[in-house]
Amino acid sequence: MVKIRFYRSSLFILFFGILTLLVGCATTPKVERKAVETTIDLSGRWNDVDSRMVSEEMIKDCLNRPWLERFSARHGGKAPTVIVGRVRNRSHEHINVQTFVKDLEMALINSGRVQFVASKGERAGVREERLDIAKHASEETIKGPGEEIGADFMLIGSINTIRDEIAGKAVIFYQTNLELIDMANNLKAWVGEKKIKKLIKRPRVKW
Repeated sequence: MVKIRFYRSSLFILFFGILTLLVGCATTPKVERKAVETTIDLSGRWNDVDSRMVSEEMIKDCLNRPWLERFSARHGGKAPTVIVGRVRNRSHEHINVQTFVKDLEMALINSGRVQFVASKGERAGVREERLDIAKHASEETIKGPGEEIGADFMLIGSINTIRDEIAGKAVIFYQTNLELIDMANNLKAWVGEKKIKKLIKRPRVKW
């Protein structure tokens, strides 16, 4: 009788151990590293590839328009100073607009054709640091006030979407609009638009 109980207990422990192992294997995520440039669409929503592609293409178009040559001609070949203002998310999705703004900034700076000034929030931090330097740094390394460079143009814009869905299929249309505003007179120096359309098919559940 004792042997039978011991045998049953051993079987239960073995079964419980195997079950725990199987559950652990089933819930452990499998992670596979991919190149950053790899296009991976899981949900069909706006992702890092869309952000990078739209920013690069729109900035390329912006810098190849007449406003840049006209500005340089009027200012003796000087490169214009640009700042990225507010980009509104008017889509039905949660989009990290700050990531898109940083992609725009990177595309502008890396072009080498414009100067770029810090954003409003970044300037506040720099000014605070400048005041601290004025109190504690040596006189020859102090950066005085009134030497900041003002922006000639501000880039603003919005991201909009239209969604159409029926019977497991959905079409999502993204439209990104950007405008370059002359800071001196509020004239629009450039208006750009980029559209993306995605078809999403969801598999039907079989019972």
